[in-house]
Amino acid sequence: MSQYSWGGRFAEGMDALVARFNASVRFDQRLAKHDILGSLAHARMLCAQGLLSAEELRSIEVGLTRIQERIDAGDFAWSDALEDVHMNIEAELVETIGAAGKKLHTARSRNDQVATDMRLWINEVGAELIASLVALRSALIEQAQAHQDFILPGYTHLQRAQPVRLSHHLLAHEAHLARDTQRIADAIRRQNYSPLGSGALAGTPHAIDRQHVAEQLGFDGVTTNSLDAVGARDHMLELLAACAIAQIGLSRLAEELVLWSSQEFAFCTLSDAYCTGSSMMPQKKNPDMPELVRGKAGRVLGDFVALATVVKGLPLAYNKDLQEDKEPLFDAVDTLRDCATVMTGTVATATFHRQRMEDALRDGYVEATELADLLVEQGVAFREAHHRVGDLVGELAKNGQRLIDTTDDQIHHHLKLDADVVRARFDLEAMIDRRQQPGSPAKDYVAQALVAAKKRLERSL
Repeated sequence: MSQYSWGGRFAEGMDALVARFNASVRFDQRLAKHDILGSLAHARMLCAQGLLSAEELRSIEVGLTRIQERIDAGDFAWSDALEDVHMNIEAELVETIGAAGKKLHTARSRNDQVATDMRLWINEVGAELIASLVALRSALIEQAQAHQDFILPGYTHLQRAQPVRLSHHLLAHEAHLARDTQRIADAIRRQNYSPLGSGALAGTPHAIDRQHVAEQLGFDGVTTNSLDAVGARDHMLELLAACAIAQIGLSRLAEELVLWSSQEFAFCTLSDAYCTGSSMMPQKKNPDMPELVRGKAGRVLGDFVALATVVKGLPLAYNKDLQEDKEPLFDAVDTLRDCATVMTGTVATATFHRQRMEDALRDGYVEATELADLLVEQGVAFREAHHRVGDLVGELAKNGQRLIDTTDDQIHHHLKLDADVVRARFDLEAMIDRRQQPGSPAKDYVAQALVAAKKRLERSL
């Protein structure tokens, strides 16, 4: 590959260390496909506008196609001396086809070129992210469908609170992921406008057709301000924010699987395929995949902060600082996609233990709120009902009794109700199914929620 000149302004070459420090080709070469697509669309537009001949266009198309084939085959020599993916490809094109290659950059700058490449890349990887989240949502829905009759304690403050259906709990995570999917789709839609033609910052005097290029590349239209088009990175921040929020949701799901698979909870067993052993303790089965997913939340949040910090103090339009926009975004997208895929397998292969969940229900005074509600039904003010049941639970806890062990005398003393009426309210399934409101864990509403989740999933495909 020949050395590519920056023109007459520079009389001496760049220091070797500075060249390495300045170069971005190590990480932005992953934009090669999008750069070539943008260049092909730009060249065809230049030809249509009379700025390239038909013969020059054919030569450029053949040259770029050959370069793409070499890149795909791993037979392309990337050079730090050429800084970035754009100049590496352009220099190789000139080397391959000669003078016609030098015309390709007519009416564009690397500023609008890279802005276009990144938007094309976001369109592609955004769709991949959505697919990975859809797969995880599908796994949660399938597990929820299969476990509608499993009941476990719902927790607040990590203390047993009230009984809920396992399916209801799993669908809570699906609901979060559905919103994550929408956030990513919204970020893609909002950024789907072509910056190409904005030039370095002030457009071009050449008679180009920006809409022609936008249509070729699948954009919804063109950006409306050249300064904004080359200097804005809020669309990247928006996708990064969506990734960070989604990764936080995955972290919470992972945390529950770590807890539930512990011997202390034993609500589920994770497949060996998603666990590891200990180098020292032969009995250990560690939930390392959920733990890694949980740990990577900090990484993705850090990616968002890194780019936000780069952008926050920059004047318009392009500044070299913006070279730092790609690595955080690339990393966040790669991390979220991998984590979603790992969690899909972890959830899909998990085994849930009904008896252990039911045992936990009996030991946690989860019937207490039901008794307070029973008193309210008898005309007792809720705060008084809360106080009476709290007194009863305090006595039971002191004596090592469960609520189902409450004696007739204790019921009469604390609740002033008929003992048989109280004991009739200890049926956990009936307790849940009395909550007849949309969004509740009652069986009928969970069934409705499953139908809604499946329809929501179909709309995301």
